Amino acid sequence: MKNYPKYVKSTLNTVIRDMSKHPEDFCSRPGKDFTRKRKLPFEKILSLLVKMRGHSLRDEMLDCLDFEEMPASVSALVQQRGKILPEALEYLFHKFTATCEKPKLYKGYRLLAVDGSDLQFTANPNDPLSYFPGANGQKHYSFLHLNALYDLNSNLYLDAIVQKKRAANENAAFINMVNRSQIAQPVILIADRGYEAYNTLEHISRKGWKYLIRIKESNGIISPLPLPEGDFDLPVQLFLTRKQNKNVKALQKEFPGIYRFLPVHVHFPFLPADSSVFYPFSFRIVRFKISDDSTETLITNLDADTFPAEELKRLYHMRWGIETSFRQLKYTVGLSLFQSKKVEYITQEVFARLTMYNFCELITSHVVIQKKRRKYVYQTNFTAAVHICRQFLRGAVSPPKVEALINKEVVPIRPGRSIPRRTKNIKFNGFFYRIA
Repeated sequence: MKNYPKYVKSTLNTVIRDMSKHPEDFCSRPGKDFTRKRKLPFEKILSLLVKMRGHSLRDEMLDCLDFEEMPASVSALVQQRGKILPEALEYLFHKFTATCEKPKLYKGYRLLAVDGSDLQFTANPNDPLSYFPGANGQKHYSFLHLNALYDLNSNLYLDAIVQKKRAANENAAFINMVNRSQIAQPVILIADRGYEAYNTLEHISRKGWKYLIRIKESNGIISPLPLPEGDFDLPVQLFLTRKQNKNVKALQKEFPGIYRFLPVHVHFPFLPADSSVFYPFSFRIVRFKISDDSTETLITNLDADTFPAEELKRLYHMRWGIETSFRQLKYTVGLSLFQSKKVEYITQEVFARLTMYNFCELITSHVVIQKKRRKYVYQTNFTAAVHICRQFLRGAVSPPKVEALINKEVVPIRPGRSIPRRTKNIKFNGFFYRIA
């Protein structure tokens, strides 16, 4: 598409304008909020939140609002954004992403990764579910937990759920994102250890998706099974039951690890607490070496003929893409810097940063790097690309120049790097600014 950055920017602005036509759907007091003409209307606040990079609110207003004089005070900005529900930014994130995304498939499947990451912000003792008091003279702090669903081929965030740290439940958030997904294509869901619960796996299977999850061999689903030494690729069928009688105990003794008793406290809605039947539960276990002294074990429902062990190894390695994206999201896009200590405001900023990440990735991935006679293959410098895209969104860069500027900022891909980079610790010098 000619002038693709202009299309992406126009799409984002269109979604914001459409939302501003019905602000009552996204405000805490419908019929009262944003009913009068103000210097900071609903549309302008939404746009500002997306453009923010984690600096002081006054600096953000000066950079983004493009006025010779400040149109309003920082206090007015805080009051206006307080009228907007966090769901407004979540809606903006989903609507914009769904409009712009063009799925890239792997053997007819979309490759999705799920993972979570903690977000630290200014300590707020008034919110006990996110607050952690410091012990032994240590500094106190507050945490939120971000659960995210990420497309590994398109490099886009598709869904996210924000939880207070003390109330965080990754598996529950994971199931919620799976159940509410509107993805039409077949899916392979890739995850790290911690997501291999019966309930989680069954929800994925009933959705019609495939999964590939790293598991623990001790204190996990496969720990009771008599597994062979070394590499293997085994089909397994378990039978789950809520009853623990003589017949079940006899079967457990005859077939070790195959017949499993699920206590009432283990959440598995597909097998009610008063049920007396056996629930069949099938999967495949694959173990392979990743080095001379270490192995990985995966659980999957993928077909062995189409996806042999070596291919599963390559697929799971691709999961690292979501880890890289978290680092870029936090330290390049600015998700580690917040202008508030209120959970509602921080949730606004989380979805605003996710929107900005996708905005930058959509434009950056469309840039074609010029092929030259070089020692290495080159890729775009995402840090520089984010700065260029953010300036473009703010109106400081014209559309024709965006791709050209990103094309100039490239870095080499050096495969097989094993020597760690030399780094030095830099002391953090904090600064104070107005916090909402």
